[in-house]
Amino acid sequence: MCYPPLLSLGDGVTERLYYNDSFLREFDAQVISCEQEGERWKVILDRTAFYPTSGGQPHDLGTLGGAPVVDVADAEDKVVHYTTAAVELGPAHGKIDWVRRTDHMQQHTGQHLLSAAFIELFNFSTVSFHLGREACTIDLNAPSLLPRHLDEAERRTNEVIFEDRVVAVRYGTAQELAEAGIRKRVGREGILRAVEVERFDRQPCGGTHLARTGQAGMLLTRKLERRRDSWRLEFVCGFRALSTARGDYATLTQAAALLSCGLPEVPSVLTKMIEERRAQHSALRRLEERLAGHEARSLLAEHPAASPDSPRVIVQVLDEATPEYLRLLAATLVAESKAIVLLASRSSGHVALAQTKGVAAGDMGVILREALREFQGKGGGTKDFSQGSLANPAQAEALLKRAKDLLVF
Repeated sequence: MCYPPLLSLGDGVTERLYYNDSFLREFDAQVISCEQEGERWKVILDRTAFYPTSGGQPHDLGTLGGAPVVDVADAEDKVVHYTTAAVELGPAHGKIDWVRRTDHMQQHTGQHLLSAAFIELFNFSTVSFHLGREACTIDLNAPSLLPRHLDEAERRTNEVIFEDRVVAVRYGTAQELAEAGIRKRVGREGILRAVEVERFDRQPCGGTHLARTGQAGMLLTRKLERRRDSWRLEFVCGFRALSTARGDYATLTQAAALLSCGLPEVPSVLTKMIEERRAQHSALRRLEERLAGHEARSLLAEHPAASPDSPRVIVQVLDEATPEYLRLLAATLVAESKAIVLLASRSSGHVALAQTKGVAAGDMGVILREALREFQGKGGGTKDFSQGSLANPAQAEALLKRAKDLLVF
């Protein structure tokens, strides 16, 4: 979550230009030091407009003296710039990647607005913030979050955005900011920085922000998930919201075309299809059970036991069988007779080994894993049942022969 910086300047301290002007795209500074570290160089300036990773907001990118800046880090009172080439000591010109900076300002300011809306409407506080590459998240301290909470908070946030309110920076001690009505009290000493949204929010923060709420464009809430003791809400602002909305529309349009229906009918058509699929799956399952019963009786008749006390040994390669059908057939065979069953599908390369409980022909899981070693397959299971698959289905018969050799009678 964003936090307020302590503002002080002294020997060796980097002046942070973005504190007072987040819209500074280029700047001039003095290079104090430049040291190689692995394949990168650590550059320290007397002043910088580059924002370092902190408070949930990623670092800026850009160039420094012509060298690409690939990372920026906070090091106590200094800002360390990591470049892909050396930068000479003395004067240097810096340029900020403005597309990235704009995106980060839109997301961060949007987060302040959304967090303030949840406080204003429901007294739900934000406990953390993360600005990701594609989406942002806040973790909310709330007993529950319902769709109406998201709808109302999203609408309130966008109301403030559309009103184009001023976003300003103010400074003061923790006590002065608390007396001014800051949203989150802090216990740090010294002069602190806060970001204030006109007539709506005042929050301690050291990040880069927009000058007016209208520059955020709009905010869209997205995925919501329950965490251990909080709720994580995903959102997007500005150009990300535009890109996300266009992507959602493209996906919905494609789905509607595939379903041969209008966009509003996509959910109802999908619901109908899912219900029909479930009914078909249930009908297919019943047919497979009947087929497995018939095939089991046929196989039992073809594989009599060697003696009244010995189990039947059934080794069979089926031309076409799904993993589910192999499992069903094996289970039917060992349920109807004292048997050891080794089955495989010639079309898919799936394998199923089973034995009736009480038959001591070995551990089916161990036997399958041992047999598969020679055939680059994978699988496993329990003492009485195991399943696996072959990389080459043509090896099904050879695998079952190897598995049979590993049985113990």
